[in-house]
Amino acid sequence: MDKAEIIRLLELFSKGELNQDEIAEQLSSPGVENMGFAAIDTGRISRTGIPEVIFSLGKTPEQVSEIAFRMQKRGIPILATRATTEVFESVQEKIPGAIYYPEARAIVYQPEKPSLTESYIAVVSAGTSDMPVAEEAVITAEFLGNKVERIYDVGVAGIHRLFHRMDLIRGARVIIVVAGMEGALASVVGGLVDKPVIGVPCSTGYGANFGGVSALLSMLNSCASGVSVVNIDNGFGAACQASLVNKLER
Repeated sequence: MDKAEIIRLLELFSKGELNQDEIAEQLSSPGVENMGFAAIDTGRISRTGIPEVIFSLGKTPEQVSEIAFRMQKRGIPILATRATTEVFESVQEKIPGAIYYPEARAIVYQPEKPSLTESYIAVVSAGTSDMPVAEEAVITAEFLGNKVERIYDVGVAGIHRLFHRMDLIRGARVIIVVAGMEGALASVVGGLVDKPVIGVPCSTGYGANFGGVSALLSMLNSCASGVSVVNIDNGFGAACQASLVNKLER
């Protein structure tokens, strides 16, 4: 536990928001709060710059809301990904200030909005059908304190749409490219910019797309230099990587 966290706990204690037992438990915690069904990594943000994030898929609404509530009590900003409306309603009962982004399927709670970076991450998506994954990347990147620019529906089927937005794309410090179908957009962008490109293959597409496998293999086999690839539909992972790149000191 770092100095800032200890000061925060002492301030809560002085306001009566934490009692003696609660503050003693947190001060003696070895970076983990064990809940039985979950173990919250309370020190992750100080180690990595990215806090513990709740992956909601496979968890009950009650489990997600209880994890979020424990995190809130510790002052950890909350991001829950792959969350349904039902999960959000459960979280909102315990944390009224939580916000739900339905397109991204994400729940966010931040008592204080982070100051955003001057440099920005460009999130580029091939088609409107790819927007849920692109929005997951956007919301995650903003949650982590990054300025983000959206460039949507610029896929290779109408590649002239991409060229109209190239100044904005080239101005980014790092670029996330989200594409389903054959996933060609990551290679196209990678061949036009001098910035890191993170490809996110999407599961959108017809049968031979194989749930995103065709887009994944296309991106992995890209002939454009500087293109890296995350897992299928993993907008969250792409945003975390992009955030780390965007915040590197020049």
